Amino acid sequence: MRLNILFTAIFLLGTSAAFCTAAPEPSIVPNNNEWTLNTVFTNPQQITVRIPGKRAPQRFWYIILTMTNTSNIDAPFYPKCDLMTDTFKILPAYKDTKNIVFGRILKRHKKKFPFLESMETADSRILQGRDQTRDMVIIWPDFDPKARSISLFIAGLSNETVSVIHPTIMDSDGNPLKLYLRKTLELKYSIGGDEKLRNRSKLVFKSKRWVMR
Repeated sequence: MRLNILFTAIFLLGTSAAFCTAAPEPSIVPNNNEWTLNTVFTNPQQITVRIPGKRAPQRFWYIILTMTNTSNIDAPFYPKCDLMTDTFKILPAYKDTKNIVFGRILKRHKKKFPFLESMETADSRILQGRDQTRDMVIIWPDFDPKARSISLFIAGLSNETVSVIHPTIMDSDGNPLKLYLRKTLELKYSIGGDEKLRNRSKLVFKSKRWVMR
């Protein structure tokens, strides 16, 4: 019985690895109609803000992107930004509807980024040209204190897409489900410091890559 379970586990791991290996990657040479924004990013920082209706101050993490559209068209801009921990928690970007957290961040960085914008309320186009460069902040709520590393996934910086067939899920008509993936910037960080001293935690940059997600 144990031998059968072992063989089954090995088979499932091999199948999963094969699917991951076959996953699409962004084009090395983009097509003429594809664009990707030139993007520079700061190291994530934390900030603690008192939110109306909450008894205790809330901790948030944020990153500032500087984006330049060097293509020959004005780029549609519809970002989707997720934070994923190594404990398998996924957090979408914080919806700062009253700009309370953004206001604090803007005050903190007003000298270096006087025209800083919130990714949440940014215009839906990035105009072409270096004189149209934009600085935007993305905010996430505090994440699992037991996490020792995180990945930031930032989609919307490119119009490159690809469709793939899900290997197991079917749609309502019984056909294999088709998924649409976007070229996405992935930033990985390790977390230093004791989980009980979260206010002293530092994120250490590990890697940057483009993925289809």
